[in-house]
Amino acid sequence: MRLRHHYLLVCLTALLTACHGGGGDSSNNNPPPNNPPPNTPVVGLDARPSNTTCVAPSKSSSNAGSTIALQRVFAGVSLDQPLAMLQAPGDNTRWFVLEKDGVVRVFANTPNVTTASTFLSLTVNSNVEGGLLGMAFHPNWATNHQAFVSFTEGTPMVSVIARFTSNDNGATLTPSTRQDILKLNQPYDNHKGGNVAFGPDGNLYAGFGDGGSGGDPQGHGQDKTDLLGSFLRVNVDGAAPYTIPADNPFATTGVTCGPDYNVSAGNCKEIYAWGMRNPWRWSFDSSTGELWAGDVGQDAYEEIDKIVLGGNYGWNCREGTHAYNNCTTNPSGFVEPVIDYDHNEGASVTGGYVYRGSALPALAGVYLFADYETGRIWRLVQNGSTYTKQELLDTGLGIASFGQGNDGELYVVDLNGGALYKIVDGGGGGSPGSPVPTLLSDTGCVNPQNPSQPAAGLIPYAPAAGFWSDGATKDRWLAIPNGTSISVGTDGDFTFPNGSVLMKNFRLNGALIETRLFMRHPDGDWAGYTYEWNAQQTNATLVTGGKTSTIGAQSWRFPSGAECDRCHTQAAGYVLGAEAAQLNHDFVYTSTGRTANELRTLDHITMFTTPLGDPANQPVMPDPTDTAAPLGQRARAYLHTNCSQCHRPGGPTPSSMDLRYSTLLSSTAACDAPPQSGDLGIGAAARIIAPGSPSSSVLVARVNRRDASGMPPLASSVVDSAGVTLLQQWITSLTPTCQ
Repeated sequence: MRLRHHYLLVCLTALLTACHGGGGDSSNNNPPPNNPPPNTPVVGLDARPSNTTCVAPSKSSSNAGSTIALQRVFAGVSLDQPLAMLQAPGDNTRWFVLEKDGVVRVFANTPNVTTASTFLSLTVNSNVEGGLLGMAFHPNWATNHQAFVSFTEGTPMVSVIARFTSNDNGATLTPSTRQDILKLNQPYDNHKGGNVAFGPDGNLYAGFGDGGSGGDPQGHGQDKTDLLGSFLRVNVDGAAPYTIPADNPFATTGVTCGPDYNVSAGNCKEIYAWGMRNPWRWSFDSSTGELWAGDVGQDAYEEIDKIVLGGNYGWNCREGTHAYNNCTTNPSGFVEPVIDYDHNEGASVTGGYVYRGSALPALAGVYLFADYETGRIWRLVQNGSTYTKQELLDTGLGIASFGQGNDGELYVVDLNGGALYKIVDGGGGGSPGSPVPTLLSDTGCVNPQNPSQPAAGLIPYAPAAGFWSDGATKDRWLAIPNGTSISVGTDGDFTFPNGSVLMKNFRLNGALIETRLFMRHPDGDWAGYTYEWNAQQTNATLVTGGKTSTIGAQSWRFPSGAECDRCHTQAAGYVLGAEAAQLNHDFVYTSTGRTANELRTLDHITMFTTPLGDPANQPVMPDPTDTAAPLGQRARAYLHTNCSQCHRPGGPTPSSMDLRYSTLLSSTAACDAPPQSGDLGIGAAARIIAPGSPSSSVLVARVNRRDASGMPPLASSVVDSAGVTLLQQWITSLTPTCQ
């Protein structure tokens, strides 16, 4: 209706101009230059602005002060969801990479290698945190050609450790030689652990998580009568399938719980240490033999542990150094972590290695570890009997594992990007710097004389369903380098070219408080930067490492770059909001005074690699606050914007939910589905979405709280009450069949 009025106005204006002269030739029937001809859809902008200033810079300066950098290696080898890399004892000529879906790949240890062959292929259950999780070559691999593989299979899921032997002199492992060593029935699909390694004592070690369902309500971590939540140690060179080392904690007083059981009538002889939540990647120091592990936390803390014989590491009574639940176990009996860190810095620790190579002498004897969610790499700094951590590099990668070569050099496995990197000298000894200027006015993305206004090369936009930001109002712009364009996938997701920048201003009570820049650097990596506005509203200053401030009556979080990475996920294409369905609506372009469809406008000014054509052929998403739109569509749009960047296939959460707007409700794994990360005290009736019952819906409970169990999990201290009401109304309207 609005467009029809505009066309009528154009026609009347042209008619009056022809009748009354209008200062021009009365025979000229062309409309004024700033308006479209009759029957032509209106666009908000006439031409694409030139952008020479707001272009993402090189990240080279970000490594200038770091002790390490990452160097891509074996780029010619195509890998699918790599989880680990290792070499066989005494063989420096090959690398082996485990892919989550069940394949072990092997390739030559040469820089320009382009082919990898299959070393072993298994049928696994790779749902959520399952899959091919670990492999250890027997210390005598060169002569017995045995390797021990850890994986999950079957439905319900079962964890398996099996021995395989090579029948072709080590070229491959022969699947038919499988001999199961140990099986554990898994209650859920997350918290598997699954790493295996031979210790300096020649025994096989395995680390298992608590089996999932957040919070470990069954108490597996403290239950020594089952094998979950524990480090195990067995001797695989004696009687089949294994024997118990004589000094295991319960070797003489307990019972053998394997090879096919979880729970027994007594303490399990296989246990070496217990009280673990999800030991994700651990290793032996090749010099001292000490066992170092990263244990993934629950809601608030991640930890690094030094695992000792008979140690109880506290879960589920302790999360890091903090009390977790009303546990009666004496806390003096727990082994405290070497260090813990909270979820402002990361949310899924990846254990690493003590560096024993020769290329980085400054790191000799230093333990390195990372966080999968944020891609940050730290070192431990020892101060007497205590440790602190020092950040070495913010990589932005999904670091699933480190790898250690036989020469002691360390590597990084990027699960998200399917790439391998070597840790090399970064050329300095301090903390990483930033590639962007300290002052917003110097970034080239704003008017330097008035930084509250965008630079001339930026294009305004707004998604139909905006992300909840604690009541702040927001303005958004995008910029891509001249000569480049945006590609649009079949699902409507935008892929921005290298050099792109997206800028967002936040206001509370009308005052600018923060400006965020989300940049795709020339190497293709995305990174976020945030600026805090001064009280005079004249400029904003870069915030490094994140900070929390009090603004008015509320707490406001300025996110670190690592926190940005937690929401701007690879699975979601990194950029959020700028997608076809979100921009397929009218928007007011203040520079021209026109109201026009955003997709049509961007198409008109040649922003897309391939023209989109009529927006009617593109998906549409409603504004959740638009009560004229159907209730179900509004609620699904809300979940898409606020939740689906993580809760979708390939997302970083252990949940199998898919909350994208385009996914049928019956296919979301949320409607009438039992919660996978605790019921928040709701009880047996709890469902992620309980049709007809908001009070039994864990999804509503999480959105309606701002503690460690709340959603979103960071950068919000204020509940979106309108959003909660919308979800409650929608769930009330749902039938038992999720319609």
